[in-house]
Amino acid sequence: MKFIDEVKIQIFAGDGGNGVASFRREKFIPRGGPNGGDGGHGGSIYALADHNLNTLIDYRFTPVFRAKRGENGRGSDCYGKGAEDIVLRMPVGTIITNNVTGELMADLEHDQQKVLLAKGGRGGLGNLHFKSSTNRAPRQFTHGEPGEQFELRLELRVLADVGLLGLPNAGKSTLIRAVSAARPKVADYPFTTLYPNLGVVRVDAGRSFVMADIPGLIEGAAEGAGLGHRFLKHLSRTRLLLHVIDVAPFDENIDIVRSAEALVDELRKFDETLYHKPRWLVFNKVDMLPEDEQQVVCSRLLQALNWQDRWFAVSALTGNGCQALIYAIMEYLQQLQPVSEEI
Repeated sequence: MKFIDEVKIQIFAGDGGNGVASFRREKFIPRGGPNGGDGGHGGSIYALADHNLNTLIDYRFTPVFRAKRGENGRGSDCYGKGAEDIVLRMPVGTIITNNVTGELMADLEHDQQKVLLAKGGRGGLGNLHFKSSTNRAPRQFTHGEPGEQFELRLELRVLADVGLLGLPNAGKSTLIRAVSAARPKVADYPFTTLYPNLGVVRVDAGRSFVMADIPGLIEGAAEGAGLGHRFLKHLSRTRLLLHVIDVAPFDENIDIVRSAEALVDELRKFDETLYHKPRWLVFNKVDMLPEDEQQVVCSRLLQALNWQDRWFAVSALTGNGCQALIYAIMEYLQQLQPVSEEI
């Protein structure tokens, strides 16, 4: 299924039904009095988070939703029937904003979270509400209120604990395959990954975290170059970034350092908050280097990058070093506050 992460829709809540002016007419009861009922309420529109969904593609083909209006009131004190509400199921992680004003209307962070988007109009009052000692035969009634209507922008941001960051063909997809049950496409050409992939990494019984892989970034991504710029926003909810760097084949003439620094610069241009997120270096494909050179190459790169934070040397293909990496990630995440409190 194609990954759709941003759509625009229009929603129209139902209008309330009109009240009615009616009088009781029965034999031997010449002055029965008013008995006009109220109109029914219009249908409202809700959003419901559903963890079984992972794309907004359904809303690409059905962009307009209209709830029904309430029924009009009737005589004999009969109230109009209220219209049914509409519930729009959306993936967990969907952000809903008013496309006209930019106002945030909902952020679906939890499964089964339900949010009112557009309220249906209230039904009008029948004339039985207007009777009094001085107005025994009221002919007043009110019309139903109009329902709310909005143009919305739905934006899906995947919910993951750890995000993978790197150049095309750095081995991010291979890494997520090695540590989780996710099976993204892996090939020897750039931009193999076209859409974000999520994988649940199970460390041991009762301990796991979610890892996200987005398309590789290139220099100029913040201005729209390549594919990854469209999905950088998905890293905004992560609590830790893994900067995956391909170290093989290591060649002094290949400027790995400049490429790595350029990618980090793209983060800063796209979002300062994303740039300041905790980030670890992961040197991948070390198995393609001679064993006696692996530590030397990593040390050179760390020195050139002036890197003082945590780093790991792994081979996503063979699995070497991956176990130590995921245990370190799990230990780090357990020391943090829950994601729901940070977002």
